[in-house]
Amino acid sequence: MAIDPAVAARLRGAVPDIEFEAVAGLIADISRLKAERNAIVVAHNYMVPEIFHGVADLSGDSLQLARMAADTDADVIVMAGVHFMAETAKIVSPQKTVLIPSLEAGCSLAESITGADVRRLREEYPGVPVVTYVNTSAEVKAESDVCCTSSNAVQVVESLGVDRVIFLPDHYLGQYVDSQTDVEIILWNGTCIVHERFTADELREYRSAMPDLDIIAHPECPPDVLAEADFVGSTSGMINWVGEHQPRQVMMVTECSMSDNVAVEHPDIEFIRPCHLCPYMKTITLENIRASLETMQYPVEVDPAMAVKARRAVDRMLAVIATGASVVAGA
Repeated sequence: MAIDPAVAARLRGAVPDIEFEAVAGLIADISRLKAERNAIVVAHNYMVPEIFHGVADLSGDSLQLARMAADTDADVIVMAGVHFMAETAKIVSPQKTVLIPSLEAGCSLAESITGADVRRLREEYPGVPVVTYVNTSAEVKAESDVCCTSSNAVQVVESLGVDRVIFLPDHYLGQYVDSQTDVEIILWNGTCIVHERFTADELREYRSAMPDLDIIAHPECPPDVLAEADFVGSTSGMINWVGEHQPRQVMMVTECSMSDNVAVEHPDIEFIRPCHLCPYMKTITLENIRASLETMQYPVEVDPAMAVKARRAVDRMLAVIATGASVVAGA
C-alpha cells in the first residue's frame, strides 16, 4: 500500500531523503491498519514530523485532540501524545477504545501532583476554588472545580468571581495568570521539564546575534523568559501568530518538534530552534504506533465514577469559553 501523494509531499519537506523510504513503509502499514481497525491517530503538536504529518488524522493541543476525536465515527483512538492526553480522550469518548503506544509516555507536570495533594490543599484553604490545568491526570481533574488551558486560564480564573483561587499544577503558568489578573493565585510547584529549561540569557544571546528575530513563548516558561518574548501564547496561539504575522525569522520557545511541524506549512519563514525535546513525547514512534494498532496495545481506562467528576470540570471550562458563564465552585 503506497502512501498518499499529499502526505509524501509534506514529508519531503520535513524528513531527510535518506530516511524517507523507511518512514514511508511504516506509514503505509499504519494506514492499512487504521482502515482495518476503524481507527484514527491523533497527534499532539510536539510529535516528530513523520508522525504529525505522516500518520495523524487530527492534530492539535491536548484538549483539542480529545474533542475532535469525539466527533469522529472511529472505534479506536491512538493517542500520539502522553498519558494524561489519552485519559482525557477516554473521558470525552468513554465508548471508544483509546490506545497509548508507549507506557513510558508520561509528563513531569502531570506527575507533579496527585488527587490526595488537591484534597490536602482544600483542607488548607477551605472554600477556595481549584482551577486545574488540563495537563493533569484524570484523578486530579476529578478533584477540581474547573479545568483550564493555557489559552483560557485567565478567563476561567476570573469567571469564578472570587478574590483568590488555587491554581494547579504549573507554577510558571500560574505566575503568568497572576500577572494578568487581580485575583490572588495560590500556586503549586509543578513544572514542564521542557519549558523550565529556557533562560532569558539564552534568548538575549539569540536576539543579539539576530536583531530581526521575533521570539514567541509558551506561558509554561519562567517569567524572565516571557519578559524577553514578543508574544506569549498557547501552542495554538503561537501557531496562529506565525500564520498571521509571517515573520522573516522566528523562534518558538517551546518543544522543538513544534517548530519542525509548523515550518512545513511556512517554508518561507526561517525558524530558529533552541532545541529542547520532551523525552516523554519522543517515546511515541511510528514503530510503536504500528504495534499498538497490530495488537491493540495499550488500552487506557479511567474509573467511570472518576471520569464523571473529571468530565464535569472539563465541561465547566467549556461552558465558560462558549457562553462566558460563571463557574459555581463545588456545584
